[in-house]
Amino acid sequence: MKEFWVYTGLRVGMFVASFAIVSGLWALVAGRNQVPLVWAVVLAFLISGVASYRLLNGQREALARRVGERAENATRRFEEIKAKEDHDED
Repeated sequence: MKEFWVYTGLRVGMFVASFAIVSGLWALVAGRNQVPLVWAVVLAFLISGVASYRLLNGQREALARRVGERAENATRRFEEIKAKEDHDED
């Protein structure tokens, strides 16, 4: 579960940082009252998505490994329960 929170926290942090940078640059160029919130969010979302794809590869792989392990454990437990039920029916 730790991997999920680390990856999610880094993604949120990258989005917030991207939003701050986009909004700040837009305010500098267009004026303080001219920052359209929707476009700033869209640009920040795109920038943080590309950045996280490149920079958070290790964390994403750790999360994928953890999810895979949990899926394997759930499948193994299911098969054990199924085998026990089959044995009990005999």
